[in-house]
Amino acid sequence: MDNKTTSRDGTSLAYRVTGEGPVVILVSGAMSTGGTLAPLAERLADRVTAVVYDRRGRGASGDTKPYEVAREVEDLAALLAAVGGEAALFGVSSGGALVLEALADGLPVTRAAVYEVPYADHLAGGAEREAVYKENLNRALAEGRRGDAVELFLRLTGLGEEVIRRARQSPMWPGMEAAAPSLAYDDAVMADGLLPRDRLAAVPVPLLALAGGASPEWMLRACRDIADAVPRGEYRVLEGQTHMVEPDVLGPVLADYLTA
Repeated sequence: MDNKTTSRDGTSLAYRVTGEGPVVILVSGAMSTGGTLAPLAERLADRVTAVVYDRRGRGASGDTKPYEVAREVEDLAALLAAVGGEAALFGVSSGGALVLEALADGLPVTRAAVYEVPYADHLAGGAEREAVYKENLNRALAEGRRGDAVELFLRLTGLGEEVIRRARQSPMWPGMEAAAPSLAYDDAVMADGLLPRDRLAAVPVPLLALAGGASPEWMLRACRDIADAVPRGEYRVLEGQTHMVEPDVLGPVLADYLTA
């Protein structure tokens, strides 16, 4: 990351700026850094100024304790101030939930988009699953079992045991274990895992809720619910896409919407 700014509580935030045009801050999801969204930033660079950053507790950014979701909203406020005072926001997965929190809090955002925020309202047993995950995740992290915490998250995303076993043996595993404490941060952002309708009703700016056409039906319904709950919400499906959306497909849609 090329640049740094400081959040309200003194946490150092690392970020990178790519391209020219209206400013868009890209917010990553769980087990991700700003670098995860770098390919999307490059795809947007001919039409916008794309800002990627390492959320607190990841990459080159700091991690002041104790964690609260409000501190991550303050992080976005600091980034907005650093890049000109206002911008559009885009968040993927649980990063989208953080974007929604920032919008409901009234940060100086022009418009926003989110991709597949995994609210579990339409997933059978979703609320119970989220509660069990939260309990087991917090216990694993409290006991220093970072590898077990990563495994819990990977199972939550639907990966099978053989895939998880291979992941443990891969060169990426040490980095995943290092990032494991931040899983609790994303879990806190997702709260009880259900759509925060009252919060979304307070979002004052236009919002595009996107989903992949090849994703599970419960995910598409969650995204449609977001659009319905936000007063100026819009819902769109990217045909053929999954939760791992392709930048070449997502980029033009985002650029068109966020610069309108």
